Amino acid sequence: MHTLDFYFDPISPYAYLAFHQLPKTLEGLSVVVRYKPVLFGAMLNANGQKGPAEIDGKREWTYRQALWQAKKMGLPMTMPAAHPFNPLPLLRAMLAAADSDGAVNRYVAEQAFSRVWTSAQDPASEQFLMAFNAVVDTHLTRRGNDALASDAVKLCLRHNTEAALDAGVFGVPTVVVNGYVFWGLDGLDMLRGYLNDPAWFDNAQGEWQQAAHVPVGIKRQ
Repeated sequence: MHTLDFYFDPISPYAYLAFHQLPKTLEGLSVVVRYKPVLFGAMLNANGQKGPAEIDGKREWTYRQALWQAKKMGLPMTMPAAHPFNPLPLLRAMLAAADSDGAVNRYVAEQAFSRVWTSAQDPASEQFLMAFNAVVDTHLTRRGNDALASDAVKLCLRHNTEAALDAGVFGVPTVVVNGYVFWGLDGLDMLRGYLNDPAWFDNAQGEWQQAAHVPVGIKRQ
């Protein structure tokens, strides 16, 4: 049995799509999936990058392509009232229901994704967050002193994000299994290939390993 870490931030439309595609990808396999919220913005900062929604042209393409993919997959999808938005309150709300390993159950993740990508609301609004909290309230595990709970949740998000970066994760969604990193919606097919037959990936002299050692020809200043 394999244990998979699914790193995600609900700010990403591709994370929404991959979340719904993942069960089909893993169909018939013996796996455990840990759904781990992370702060995508912190990953971008760590790597000195901008997000797709921060780049003119790429922003519009990202939305159009994601909406088309959702149509192709038969998933409901509506752009939120504003994007990008500040995901911190939503991430912390999810992690209030996390286990000791920083993972939330699929129900909590699904509620976050569904409300962001089908409600057409502002995910950073107080009304949105109150409604989300009401839905997942029965799953909360970090109760008690509000200040302590808040500190624990903040620390959990930081640990999840740092663990993802340490594992080589640079974007969301990403699945990590046995040290292998599979990024994006289109990376799920490769994930299935690894789980079905890891020989190509494990070959120390193979293409997977060699790809990490291609010399850099030029660097832009």
